[in-house]
Amino acid sequence: MEQGREKESGGGGGERRFRKVSIVIPALNEEGVVGRTISQIDTEGLRRRGLEVEVIVVDNASTDATAEEAERAGARVVYEPRRGYGSAYLRGLREAEGDIIVMGDADGTYPFDRVVEFIEPILSGRADMVIGSRFRGRMEKGAMPALHRYIGNPLLTFIGNLLFGTGISDFHCGMRAITRDALNRLTLCTTGMEFATEMLVEAGRKGLRIVEVPIEYRRRGGSKPKLSSFRDGWRHLRFMLMYSPNHLFIFPGSAAFTLGMLLMLVFLRGPVSVGEITLDIHPMILGSLLTLLGLNLLLAGITAKNFAMVEGFIEEDRLISFIQRHFRLERGIILGLAVALAGFLMNLQILVRWYASGFGELPTLRTAIFAATVFIAGVQIIFSAWLMSIIGIERGERWRLCQVSRRGR
Repeated sequence: MEQGREKESGGGGGERRFRKVSIVIPALNEEGVVGRTISQIDTEGLRRRGLEVEVIVVDNASTDATAEEAERAGARVVYEPRRGYGSAYLRGLREAEGDIIVMGDADGTYPFDRVVEFIEPILSGRADMVIGSRFRGRMEKGAMPALHRYIGNPLLTFIGNLLFGTGISDFHCGMRAITRDALNRLTLCTTGMEFATEMLVEAGRKGLRIVEVPIEYRRRGGSKPKLSSFRDGWRHLRFMLMYSPNHLFIFPGSAAFTLGMLLMLVFLRGPVSVGEITLDIHPMILGSLLTLLGLNLLLAGITAKNFAMVEGFIEEDRLISFIQRHFRLERGIILGLAVALAGFLMNLQILVRWYASGFGELPTLRTAIFAATVFIAGVQIIFSAWLMSIIGIERGERWRLCQVSRRGR
């Protein structure tokens, strides 16, 4: 019998044989449909390819006879009392013994009868991970609500591709397959529906070879859908933004800071006329606020990336590595003090002139706004340097030692 093969991840050119496929199916109150879903799995086709097969159903605290029905259909049932899509999969993936893991829902929507074709890119060594595409395949009428089909899924897929460059047409398709070696490289921890997003983001970050396979998406059987359109959509979006500090903090922060500084510098000398309109002090106040807002976002983004890198959520980042090398706590404090001192001295000069005038009308209001902005910015830099140092202390040193160790292998 033909045996599947895979090139080992990490390049070495070696190949190893696949021996077993684990099909992991989370189920919550799917009595009446989970048995039919299991019976659709083409286990004979997998065995003809020389592969052992195990079917694992994760009973996610069902209140009906889901577990009993799954056992009668031949599945091994494991129990996960913590409710949640991610919780169920995390348990199922821990229990799976196969060196290929296939994932899919219990409600009969995914074509388990085509599982051999689905995992072919892995068997032929072309992929570490396979994800189905409902939009490039065939979708039964009524299988997906119009809100999800034409707005929700396309929008979240667009954002996911924009942030992470995965090039996937169906970011949230639940039918997937992954090799054991590839799965062991991923850091997966979310417990809700955002688990599907986390898996793809992690796969992209770790450089897995991802192949998309068009699939048929069928009408759901069993109980009512567990998906909440807006709540779960928000959880996916929230996760993607949290995993992308550049887009959440750095880029908007840079834009706000740059625009704010330009406004302050343009209006520092006096009013500016645009045609028949004369702009006075108000754009400069707006510039001050934008400058401080932008700096806050930038510092928050740098801190978030530092934390994510120290904790291992993201790989080495050039910006954070540069800051860690050249702007340790002491240098950060010195930089912040220098900026704050510049603002303080400008304010002191204004205060002296105001005192000399007998505390009359303040003639240097524009300079005062600029000086106050510079002073506050310096203080922010000082406290951000402390925060980054607290986050990076000890753990950061261990992270750097790990990197040296990895490079030495």
